[in-house]
Amino acid sequence: MNENVTTAGAPAASDGVYVGKAGPEAAVDRGWLLGHFKEPDDPRHSEDVEIKWGVHPKGERRAQWVRGEDRTALLVLISGRFRMEFPGRDVVLAEQGDYVIWGRGVDHSWEAEEETVVLTVRWPSVPGYRVE
Repeated sequence: MNENVTTAGAPAASDGVYVGKAGPEAAVDRGWLLGHFKEPDDPRHSEDVEIKWGVHPKGERRAQWVRGEDRTALLVLISGRFRMEFPGRDVVLAEQGDYVIWGRGVDHSWEAEEETVVLTVRWPSVPGYRVE
């Protein structure tokens, strides 16, 4: 058995391995765990991909639609019930593991129909789309 064991939530090691806890870390940076917005010396910095652990209370909606999306995205339902809205089509994710993928140029918005946790992966990682 390996005696050198690190638990989640421990600081980044010098060996390039980062172990974290999605819930607490996501709360610090609006849900985002990995992407261009992390410091360049942080193992979670990436210009290739962004990953978000989204925790949404029932009834929460995106403040405004994303228009002119420049990225491809994958959203996976961890728990709850989540509605993705696209022009002319809504997609409801209702069972753990349900997912939806949308590409560049696809406008979208969302609503948490129940208390929900989703994992979102977007690529590439580029600035923009932040709603205050």
